[in-house]
Amino acid sequence: MSTTTTTMPAQANIRRIVLSSVVGTAIEWYDFFLYATASALIFNQLFFPTFDPTVGTIAAFGTFAVGYLARPLGAVAFGHLGDRVGRKSALVATLTIMGVCTCIIGLLPGYATIGVWAPALLIAMRFCQGLAVGGEWGGAVLIVVESAPEHCRGFFGAFPQIGVPLGLIVSTSVFKLVASLPQQQFRICCKLQVWL
Repeated sequence: MSTTTTTMPAQANIRRIVLSSVVGTAIEWYDFFLYATASALIFNQLFFPTFDPTVGTIAAFGTFAVGYLARPLGAVAFGHLGDRVGRKSALVATLTIMGVCTCIIGLLPGYATIGVWAPALLIAMRFCQGLAVGGEWGGAVLIVVESAPEHCRGFFGAFPQIGVPLGLIVSTSVFKLVASLPQQQFRICCKLQVWL
């Protein structure tokens, strides 16, 4: 009887941890993939309008690459933070950083308004997003594996991976919804960046 009472809360706890890691990973990658789609379609017009359209698109993808370059640094920094103050605190910090940076990107004026500060701020926010994703990914997998029963840690450790395609599906769906607006409204949304 004591085995049943200790097993039930442990099973409920691991389910909650797995669900939280999947949702958190999906939110992080939603932001990451949404930025990728915007880089491909409109950031060249908003942040690099003085360049040739092809060069502007390459520059927009360059800002996207900054996030990938920052990921290892985020993994090291937040891995250390997770060891020092706890994994949950580190995960909350990464989700907060990603959310704040995404909001700032969504509110960031374009090149026409603030000039070269627009791409500079975009790159800075993208770097912070990369730090957040780097820290969140490793932390989410680690907290699930540490909480899972010893005989099936690999199985449970695979679940945070589900958040990546979920984030891609949701971000693509949101962008598709915004892109289906009439052209004039889509341009207004692009200038306001309301989907970010």
